[in-house]
Amino acid sequence: MKFTASQIAGILEGEIEGDPEIAVDKLSKIEEGEKGSLTFLSNSKYTPFIYTTKASITIVNKDFVPEKDISTTLIKVDDPYLSFSKVLEYYNMAKNNKIGIETPVFISDTATYGDDFYLGAFAYVGNDVTMGENVKIHPNAFIGDNVHLGNNVTVYAGAKIYSDTRIGDNCVIQSGAIIGADGFGFAPTSNGEYSKIPQTGNVIIEDNVDVGAGTTIDRATMGSTILRKGVKLDNQIQIAHNVEIGEHTVIAAQSGVAGSTKIGKNCLIGGQVGIVGHITIGDRVKIQAQSGIGRNVKDDEVLQGSPALNYGDYNKSYVHFKNLPEIIVKLNELVKKIDSE
Repeated sequence: MKFTASQIAGILEGEIEGDPEIAVDKLSKIEEGEKGSLTFLSNSKYTPFIYTTKASITIVNKDFVPEKDISTTLIKVDDPYLSFSKVLEYYNMAKNNKIGIETPVFISDTATYGDDFYLGAFAYVGNDVTMGENVKIHPNAFIGDNVHLGNNVTVYAGAKIYSDTRIGDNCVIQSGAIIGADGFGFAPTSNGEYSKIPQTGNVIIEDNVDVGAGTTIDRATMGSTILRKGVKLDNQIQIAHNVEIGEHTVIAAQSGVAGSTKIGKNCLIGGQVGIVGHITIGDRVKIQAQSGIGRNVKDDEVLQGSPALNYGDYNKSYVHFKNLPEIIVKLNELVKKIDSE
């Protein structure tokens, strides 16, 4: 699909310098720009590339004034990076704006959906499913019985949403995600075996949540596993049963949160972080990648290591840790000297 400079400027409320009718049908980095592409300039270190880029349209700051000739058409805005992100969002929406029901699919007679609904081939929608406006369910997705999907929800190919899950408005579930699978609940028996504990709860996902590809969110044993509004989960994350994640918390890939842990608002959790069960993590906590959290964490703490320490203490300790062999040699020399006196 093609967009003219005039159309893009209209979306961004920007000013055009150049040809308003020039069209683009792809996106590019400014240093790799080619004819027919749209790019942007927000970082001054990339300014030299605006004089050599072949991109047809470049989004720039309103105060940008070329110092020599350029071939690209400019769209001037207040914030080029934010504006380019807005174009990406608009482009993605247009690209994914499929409507209708492909075949073959299964959709229960008791399922309901709103306007602009899309159901891709080989998808399954179970009994008593309710779906709002502009819901997009891509091929091979599974939607179990009694699931609710709000408005503007996108479920990508191969995602699985188990029964009784509740998903709010403007959520994105990426390919391969599994929402509502049984939690890891087993009770040891007297003969050394394990008896499965029925997982009778559900998963609740509030508005504006993104769930990455391959991420698993387990249903609660009883009650609900809850992701509050604005939560962003990266790919391949494990969220165990009865976990609650507060508003606008972000978790990076390959992290795992064990059962019944409560995580606060606006936390930033790095990749490969492991968090034990039945603890509470406060608001605005920052956890560095590969840390292991085995205790309650207060608001605003910054942690690193396994087991995790205060971030500043960790860095000070690491300076000594990497010099430990040399320190031991000196310590042994001092001990020998003391013993000889």
